[in-house]
Amino acid sequence: MHTDTERCVRAVQSKDARFDGWFFTAVLTTGIYCRPSCPVVPPKVENMTFYPSAAACQQAGFRACKRCRPDTSPGSPEWNARADAVARAMRLIRDGVVDREGVPGLAGRLGYSTRQIERQLLAELGAGPLALARAQRAQTARILIETTDLPMADAAFAAGFSSIRTFNDTVREVFALSPSDLRTRTARSKQPHTPGTISLRLPFRAPLNPDNLFGHLVATAVPGVEEWRAGAYRRTLSLPHGHGIAELTPHPDHIGALLSLTDLRDLTHAISRCRWLLDLDADPVAVDEQLRTDPLLAPLVDKAPGRRVPRTVDAAEFAVRAVLGQQVSTAAARTHAARLVTAHGVSVDDPRGGLTHLFPAPQALATLDPDKLALPRSRRTTLTTLVGALADASLELGFDSDWDAARDGLAALPGFGPWTVEAIAMRALGDPDAFLPTDLGVRRAAAGLGLPSTPAALTAAAAAWRPWRAYAVQYLWATDTHPINNLPH
Repeated sequence: MHTDTERCVRAVQSKDARFDGWFFTAVLTTGIYCRPSCPVVPPKVENMTFYPSAAACQQAGFRACKRCRPDTSPGSPEWNARADAVARAMRLIRDGVVDREGVPGLAGRLGYSTRQIERQLLAELGAGPLALARAQRAQTARILIETTDLPMADAAFAAGFSSIRTFNDTVREVFALSPSDLRTRTARSKQPHTPGTISLRLPFRAPLNPDNLFGHLVATAVPGVEEWRAGAYRRTLSLPHGHGIAELTPHPDHIGALLSLTDLRDLTHAISRCRWLLDLDADPVAVDEQLRTDPLLAPLVDKAPGRRVPRTVDAAEFAVRAVLGQQVSTAAARTHAARLVTAHGVSVDDPRGGLTHLFPAPQALATLDPDKLALPRSRRTTLTTLVGALADASLELGFDSDWDAARDGLAALPGFGPWTVEAIAMRALGDPDAFLPTDLGVRRAAAGLGLPSTPAALTAAAAAWRPWRAYAVQYLWATDTHPINNLPH
């Protein structure tokens, strides 16, 4: 979008927050870059230039605006709506892969050479993987500086910097303030700080309807792994350097996040997983505009716009839970999952609530005795085959997966029909166009609206909703009285 100068100028002059994260405005006369919705008086058109990423702005020598804080914009929705190499690379960079594995690790995950990935990212984002990762490290450093009392050296290494000098230079260059000055000017509350706990705000593009988003997560929550407590959804996280607990609270203009981490190096990863879980980088205006073109679906969108797709923090976990939920009630699926967690999950301590375990990794589940599973024999075979494929990496699932390849891999396993494959594609892989025409709730809702209710005819009718059929599913499900549609109290 940054190449459409006229459109960008209109967005900046109208301070349109819908475009935050889509592009960044650099002001030639001040050397500062802003988000489109920056509250200051817009600069003259001839002094504006536009970039596709904060990293590209920083690489061109511009500093982040202190008023609008463009580094905290929601991520571009483009990376969640595509499955090409650039989009997958951006999701992995946002997850901290470059900091942990370097650019060769990023390229290896995508099946490309380092040079190919660098060339593609530079062409589309104006910055290579190292510059993009550096911009993200700067944002993580700012969060640690402003929300914790960590010594600066600890904040530097937790943010992913290899040296104190690089940390200091980067913060000064990006924010035009030293780390100490950045902390001093922050008006933080004087509440006692708990070591390893970070409180922050997760931005999103309005509108956001929290009802089905949190309602779905809580109604299907696995005891010990997830819970709803004091107006917040809480769950345990398996992270690269340890474990964590995320506490997410919906507010009108942001999601409050309280992250308890055993290792602060996992902050970037934890934030990425929470944003992914709640689909916070979506562009609800674009989605809803497309769905409103169907006169039968439009009333549902107008009634409660801004529905998101409730996702997962771990694709392998969701795949296991999807199998456990085949042809049983929500309560039964939760019971089956809780038994696996108790038997194979790692125990954690949760002073603030009732969480007890991490969901077991595929390697831990690979040792389970199928005869001890209270499941039909065919379902046991489906589960053990899935777990085996995930454990030996013959099947790889993640938000960086190629959607078509992952579907093919799942469909090749015994017991994986269209419903299970599409449910995983929608909620674990993040395909915004995943569709469940065989789902009973979807078919019932479709019939109630006057849409075809047979899978083939409904799929044909749903072509008008593309590429946002996963969001259409959320609106169709919302016609039911199931607890997944209601924000818990």
